[in-house]
Parts: sequence; C-alpha cells; structure tokens
Amino acid sequence: MNITYTEEKKFTMEQVEKLFLSVGWISGQYPERLYKALQNSSTVITAWDGEKLVGLARSLDDTEMVAYVHYVLVDPEYHRQGIAGNMIEMVKEKYRNYLYIEIMPEESKNAAFYIKHGFQMMDDGVAMQICHR
Repeated sequence: MNITYTEEKKFTMEQVEKLFLSVGWISGQYPERLYKALQNSSTVITAWDGEKLVGLARSLDDTEMVAYVHYVLVDPEYHRQGIAGNMIEMVKEKYRNYLYIEIMPEESKNAAFYIKHGFQMMDDGVAMQICHR
C-alpha cells in the first residue's frame, strides 16, 4: 500500500464526510459546514490510498506565533500504519519556526500518541469549549 500526502485541498465534501463518520466524529454529520471549514483552514494535510481519503490533519495558525492542531484522524481500516504520525511530523515541520504548536486531544487516551511525537502536557492546562449543536 502506497499512502501519499498532500497539503492541496483537493478532497470533496463526500470524501471528508465519509472519513469523519468512519471515526464517529459528529463533524461528519454537517458535511457542508465541515467542507467549508476545511477549505478555510490554514493547513489541511491529507493522506490518500489512491483516490481514497484515509487521513486528515487540520491546523489553524496566526501566521507567526501559534499553530493549533485541531483534527488528526485516520480511517479505522488504516490504523496502526503510521499515517497519523506522518501527518503530525508534517505539521511539526511546517510550523517549526512558530513559538508554539498546540493540540487539545478530545480524549485523554490519545495523549500518549502526542507525547510520543514531542508534545508535552501543560502544567496547569485545562481544555474548555462551548458547543452549539
């Protein structure tokens, strides 16, 4: 299997909907909004198996100081193949001159993955959000 990566936003609404629903993320239930959000994001790295979208990492940045990694997801059929790690390393390379690259994993079980890739837990950080569904 030859996975290719790109920063080109060449995915379709249907492809991102299918990917997000494959991991059970609620964002996939809003395909038009999701597609528009991704098109307007600072950076979207995608992973492809031929014509199939199998992974995606999304970052938002202020062009100078801080980049926030908002999504990192891989189709469950492609887990444990290093795809998420490759996308994280691409994000780290792109933002290597920024003061901060931050991520807020929604599930604490994913923290070990990010620690493995050089992220550190904030001493007194707490994740917070408002959700309008």
